[in-house]
Amino acid sequence: MSRREQYKHLLNLTANYIMLACEAALFAYVWYFMYDPVLSKAHRFWNRGNWAVIGMYALILYFFTRTFGGYRIGYLRITDICLSQILSIFCANIVGYLQVCLIGNDYMPIMPMLILTGLELLIVLPGVYLVRFIYTRLYPPRKMIVIYGEHSPKDLINKINSRKDKYNVCATASVYLGYKALYEKIMQFEAVVLCDLPTKMRNQILKFCFDQGKRTYITPKISDIILNGTECIHLFDSPLMLSRNRGLTIEQRFVKRTMDIVMSLIAIVISSPILLLIAASIKLYDRGPVFYTQERLTRDGEIFRIIKFRSMRMDSEIEGAQLARKDDDRITPVGRIIRRTHFDELPQIFNILKGEMSFVGPRPEREVIATQYEAVIPEFSFRLKVKAGLTGYAQVYGKYNTTPYDKLKLDLTYIETYSFWQDLKLMLMTFKIIFQKENTEGIDKEQKTAVKK
Repeated sequence: MSRREQYKHLLNLTANYIMLACEAALFAYVWYFMYDPVLSKAHRFWNRGNWAVIGMYALILYFFTRTFGGYRIGYLRITDICLSQILSIFCANIVGYLQVCLIGNDYMPIMPMLILTGLELLIVLPGVYLVRFIYTRLYPPRKMIVIYGEHSPKDLINKINSRKDKYNVCATASVYLGYKALYEKIMQFEAVVLCDLPTKMRNQILKFCFDQGKRTYITPKISDIILNGTECIHLFDSPLMLSRNRGLTIEQRFVKRTMDIVMSLIAIVISSPILLLIAASIKLYDRGPVFYTQERLTRDGEIFRIIKFRSMRMDSEIEGAQLARKDDDRITPVGRIIRRTHFDELPQIFNILKGEMSFVGPRPEREVIATQYEAVIPEFSFRLKVKAGLTGYAQVYGKYNTTPYDKLKLDLTYIETYSFWQDLKLMLMTFKIIFQKENTEGIDKEQKTAVKK
């Protein structure tokens, strides 16, 4: 590892803390010169109280920025980072304004917070571009070699090549070339990608890369993801890993269900004007039904009727069950808008309140499509160890047209690493993907499901 490489994370960390300090300083200015004089007429604050308010704002801003990924300057695309920063600032300032109102025990002027938002955007967004510019100059894309097994790595290489700013795939090699030849090739590159290799051969190459200090990227197998959820047991001098393989515990289910009930009731109240507006728009367009119900699968393979706003023509499935395709002519003009913003899924809040779904979980699949997937991937039913979700790991980190195998991996990652805080993060991240068009991209025109020929 070069000396410059060692300081990469330090550069990122320093830049992030400088931007956070600048944002906290701007809030301090707004607090001291715009809010404190008004509040001081009724209340007298000591300096420690002022510092506590500023510190609380900094913590709130840090939480949102970290959750949305705004601090991952060297990792995400520049557009993703800017979007994350914008969402973080807006969310933090909404909470910050509510904090000021609670302190003043009254509605406070909103203009100072609007000024603060504008100033923060003027400082942070150019700052992100500057740091990213320095970062890419100091740390150019790594030269990588992809080592593959029986299947072609073309799809993975295409995905990696979409990030030319970070990765540079220079060569590929079959694992059946032999260890000696592979080791010689590996030493010529900065990083290695192990793509769908037989376990025994992958482990051998992985140990070599570990010994040589080579950065290694691995496409995980289903068993690897299950191992992520294991618990280390130290009853003996031989380490053991325990995999309970039962989904969520009874305590986790209770917490999750409680959160679903509370959040769904709040969501119904807040979203009711939007629900009425969308319903009226659908009805006025073609006089057809507003809602679209369909049988879907949830935990343990139970079937329920999902409720969605109708986004397609009434004869959309005259040729049988199929997913939405790119530029699908079955989607109505109103449907394009609500699908783009994911508002077509808002009625599922009632499914959540009834206990048929959860806010966070695997995407509810149709039984006929799930059966087709299971014919190719028998493990696809592993996703049904938890309730289906309005949003989820695969919905946030994947796309509508993500392959079933990759979708299974993402959903299993969620199940095996479940936590309350992860649910909270995924719900917040859902706001971000509303602004990312690629997440709603349909399957190719020649496909009926997400399985690629």
